[in-house]
Amino acid sequence: MRITVRHWLLLIWGFCNGVYATEIQTGGNSTRPDAVNIGAIFAFDSIIGRVAKVGIELALEDLNSSPDVLPGTQLKISMLDSNYSGFLGIVEVIKFMEAETVAIIGPQSSVIAHVVCQIANELQVPLLSFAATDPSLSSLSYPFFVRTTQNDLFQMAAIADMISYFGWREVIAVYTDDDYGRNGIAALGDKLSEKRCKISYKAAMSSELSRQDIMNALVKVALTESRILVLHTYNNYGLDILDVANYLGMMGSGYVWIATNWLTDIIDTDSPLPSGELDNIQGLITLRMYTPDSQLKRNFVSRWRKMASKEKDHGSFGLNTYALYAYDTVWLLARALDAYFNHGGNISFSKDSRLSELRRGNLHLDAMSIFDGGPRLLQNILQTNMTGLTGSIQFDSDKNLVHPAYEIINVIGTGYRRIGYWSNFSGLKVQPPETFYSTPGNISRSNPQLYSVIWPGQTTERPQGWVFPNRGRYLRIGVPNRVSYREVISYSPSTDSFSGYCIDVFTAAVNLLPYAVPYKLIPFGDGRNNPSIAQLIEALAAGDFDASIGDIAITTNRTRMADFTQPFIESGLVVVAPVRTLKSNAWSFLTPFTPMMWCVTAGFFLIVGAVVWILEHRLNDEFRGPPRKQITTVLWFSFSTMFFAHRENTVSTLGRLVLIIWLFVVLIINSSYTASLTSLLTVQQLSSPIKGIESLMTSNDPIGYQQGSFARNYLIEELNIHESRLIPLNSADEYENALIKGPNNGGVAAVVDERAYMELFLSTRCEFTIVGQEFTKNGWGFAFPRDSPLAVDMSTVILQLSENGDLQRIYDKWLTSSACSSQGSKLEVYRLELKSFVGLFLLCGSACLLALLLYFILLVRQFMHQCPEEETEPSSSSSQSSQLRRLRTFLSFANEKEEESKRRSKRRQMEKESNKSTSYGGLSVNDSEGGSHET
Repeated sequence: MRITVRHWLLLIWGFCNGVYATEIQTGGNSTRPDAVNIGAIFAFDSIIGRVAKVGIELALEDLNSSPDVLPGTQLKISMLDSNYSGFLGIVEVIKFMEAETVAIIGPQSSVIAHVVCQIANELQVPLLSFAATDPSLSSLSYPFFVRTTQNDLFQMAAIADMISYFGWREVIAVYTDDDYGRNGIAALGDKLSEKRCKISYKAAMSSELSRQDIMNALVKVALTESRILVLHTYNNYGLDILDVANYLGMMGSGYVWIATNWLTDIIDTDSPLPSGELDNIQGLITLRMYTPDSQLKRNFVSRWRKMASKEKDHGSFGLNTYALYAYDTVWLLARALDAYFNHGGNISFSKDSRLSELRRGNLHLDAMSIFDGGPRLLQNILQTNMTGLTGSIQFDSDKNLVHPAYEIINVIGTGYRRIGYWSNFSGLKVQPPETFYSTPGNISRSNPQLYSVIWPGQTTERPQGWVFPNRGRYLRIGVPNRVSYREVISYSPSTDSFSGYCIDVFTAAVNLLPYAVPYKLIPFGDGRNNPSIAQLIEALAAGDFDASIGDIAITTNRTRMADFTQPFIESGLVVVAPVRTLKSNAWSFLTPFTPMMWCVTAGFFLIVGAVVWILEHRLNDEFRGPPRKQITTVLWFSFSTMFFAHRENTVSTLGRLVLIIWLFVVLIINSSYTASLTSLLTVQQLSSPIKGIESLMTSNDPIGYQQGSFARNYLIEELNIHESRLIPLNSADEYENALIKGPNNGGVAAVVDERAYMELFLSTRCEFTIVGQEFTKNGWGFAFPRDSPLAVDMSTVILQLSENGDLQRIYDKWLTSSACSSQGSKLEVYRLELKSFVGLFLLCGSACLLALLLYFILLVRQFMHQCPEEETEPSSSSSQSSQLRRLRTFLSFANEKEEESKRRSKRRQMEKESNKSTSYGGLSVNDSEGGSHET
């Protein structure tokens, strides 16, 4: 191949215009064609189609006049009208395939896209849809489908976040029954489940329904509980549904309507709307695909009116977001084609062998060809990174546009107000999403924010979201038909009525609800034995009842089958056993202290006495004398400090320090002893062989429990008590008889039941009492089916009853009656143990040791000063006797009174000085005589 000057010029020109790769073919022809055929298919007469047509034309005008993208190549777009018909859409796509089209912009409808994608996959022609938002089109089954607008999956995520933000749990979905509607609502259900919410009712509607059919469907919706409705349909059909809803009174106070972005398309395109249509959408919440503000977008808007006014067939219309996405789709495809050509791609088609076999008939399907460069062009499309009218245009791994975001619109009056934004990056916020992209560390999805909403009915108070359905029937409520503890629940068969504590609490709570709840109480049980509460909850879960009220303990297993309200009474399991009265005896005064406490206290009396004697012996005459007298003095001084009656005075500093600390210890011990003894002698003391649940677990005695209570399963499953030891009891009288008989006479050692029952039982039976601690913590609540909104509302009003005191008044009316509560009695004799006074004894002992250590150091120093060791030559024979003599001298010094040792030391010092003086005088005389003689 010979490269001519013309080839070099083309190569340089390509680099200057941003072309990074060029392939030169033999014969001097460039790979770039003069024109590229693109198809576009949408409904010209639709709201989306009208704006999309103008947007595509503007994009084509700008593109073909730009030297930066596709230089030397003209983009030709053939637009065909699908006229809302899936069949016509398929036929027109086939026409594009016959004309060697490299890509198709569209289709507009998700329903048509599902069919057309099969053709695109076969012929490898990319489909770029600016309006097909069905989430299922992103699946791997449609590799050649590229969505250049937002996926409805994100719109449904925004709605789910709003539902959770406002505290609702159930919604009703009203939607068009086709691929677009069904798949969108399926995505909504998935997103709601992530928020622990759900779709309670689905109202599917065909676009062919008459007004009467719409009315019949909405009447069924009105009979349901939820008042939160999500309307997901087409813009030419949604207003008809809202008109019927307004006629049925479903646009008033209490209702919440959330419309998907079809409503903002109408508002943006056809404003101002007629007054009748405005009345039908007052208070609605809707969404609009968010496109950030930019200079490029402002320039486009300024050109819009002039271009849209040329559309004589449809008259003047406004700009909605689909026009922006259609404009960006053309530019996206052009840039992808530009990259395709830069990397050596060319336009070539090949025949499909399977279509060639279908030449029979007049369809001429063999005229369609496979685009050889389709996969490579698709890859260029998905790798494009550009900024358009709608913001940043990039695709993630799921072929969705990055940074999906929506504006949340509240329709009010003749216009609307923006109450916030949603994006998958920041969640619900009142600031635009792009303000958070640059500071990801400062954003938290856990703190959603929205401005206030004006709801249907012109109210700013958040709707409750549901009402009790008016279906002409009562709420069936199961109530245990108890045979014991009728203060809790009592059923009268003659009048078919209930009374008792639980009934009064339920009635008071229902009366506080902001809506009427017609109900009927239905007895559960045979009236001869207490019914099983577990079976009552199972019947509720099976749908036999709409709710269950009564003495229903909230346990883990039961919460798996039903939802419970806030507990209206606390009640855990306790052990009740017989008790006997402890009588006083001659040695009751020793009871306050344990034997160990008595021994240690007596020992410290002696130790402190001995320490004080050691510290005072050399200074204080009262601690001196014959050995018998000194022992008597120590004992008297030690024990007299118990009553602060010691007569001996302490004169040493260390002795006084030890005595002060010891007197403080004695004060605490005396006070504790006096208080404990007073309590023992004035309060009746009770005793029981059963100390609590622990002693029951270690024994083999039979245990009683209330029939139908959860106590049986708890004792077996949690505490591993054998089933043969458990005896069911039905009434308080059976409790009493079984406890009186005892385990050896066919009775029980103790009864395990809930505290609320046991307090009623003990109120008139003082020979029994609760032993040990309460070993479970639970309460009674009302049960409702799972995810019932009535459970939440009932919990709220039960808290109100607690706060305003009504709950306590109901409790006092039914459950406060105690004949034994005035008796001051104690079940256990509490004896003061050594561990309660360890700190005091350690303090006193430490003071004694420190005082003795200091005293010994001072005594040794004094001894060394007053009795210095005599200077003698050491010898092995006399060393042992010298040490013994020194020890005897030290002991004699320690036993000697300090004044006498000082006088003796002083006398010894004077004698030593006198001897030195005499020796010095003798030496002087001799020396003088010797000197004279020499002289």
